[in-house]
Amino acid sequence: MDPLSEILSLLRPKSYVSAGFDAGGDWAVRFDDQQGYIKCYAITRGGCWLTVDGLADPLRLEAGESFVMPSGRSFTLASGSGLTPVAARDIFPPARDGGVVRLGGGGGMYLVGARFAVDGARAGLLLAGLPPVLHVHAPADREALRWSVERMIGELHDPRPGSQLIARHLAHMMLVQALRLCMARAAPGRIGWFFALADPRMAAAIGAMHADPARRWTVQDLATTAGMSRSAFAARFRDTTGEAPMAYLTRWRMLLAADRLETTRDPVSVVAAELGYWSDSAFSTAFKRVMGRPPWAWSGGT
Repeated sequence: MDPLSEILSLLRPKSYVSAGFDAGGDWAVRFDDQQGYIKCYAITRGGCWLTVDGLADPLRLEAGESFVMPSGRSFTLASGSGLTPVAARDIFPPARDGGVVRLGGGGGMYLVGARFAVDGARAGLLLAGLPPVLHVHAPADREALRWSVERMIGELHDPRPGSQLIARHLAHMMLVQALRLCMARAAPGRIGWFFALADPRMAAAIGAMHADPARRWTVQDLATTAGMSRSAFAARFRDTTGEAPMAYLTRWRMLLAADRLETTRDPVSVVAAELGYWSDSAFSTAFKRVMGRPPWAWSGGT
């Protein structure tokens, strides 16, 4: 499994909520309490303004464009500026899955997409390297997303047996496609594991660590995998990911360990050994430093 797929799999979405939103006239909707969620939307008609907490400038979104909100920040969608938003919870039923919500009679802007609930304990570490919003707007990228978006629209407008399940799978496909496209189009100088995967040499090193996390990797081993000198690789890895190669490896091991402890009855000694730690105390020290809690206290662990 490639690194992006592995990271998304570790997020283990607990639920998907797929829906359409059809707005008309002057409107604004505020989405609060987004922690623990990834949102992925595509604008299929009209346009709107996206304002994200902590970002100075609103982002204009037009038909054919998509955006992903991976950081859990609150945001507002609006037809224009200076409008008082209504709370999303007042127009979107809390457990709604499928169908279309209309505001102001609809007919102006239409978007389709999904909310992914992710594991909060791991999400912070896995999503920390992503920007508050990822915008898919290049013409070629829009075309790459068109099929899944159009299919989702069809399932939401004309529900048939199995429509909810199909819409959920299409939403997952939209998310992966959007992340992949944003990764490919990332501007130079962006820092984090997500952007490092767009660099073939860094991706090769990260892929090797993911493929064999228990191996006693050295910086030289990883540099060889990347086809670089040790010093050049170490500097480039830090510049692209924001951390040293061994720090990334340790964090990835601890994320895998947390997943094992949470989902199996394997004792700490077994998990530690399978991730390359022959000392339980060394493993426990590293785990607590990265995850914030000792292994035995991890939810579901033993």
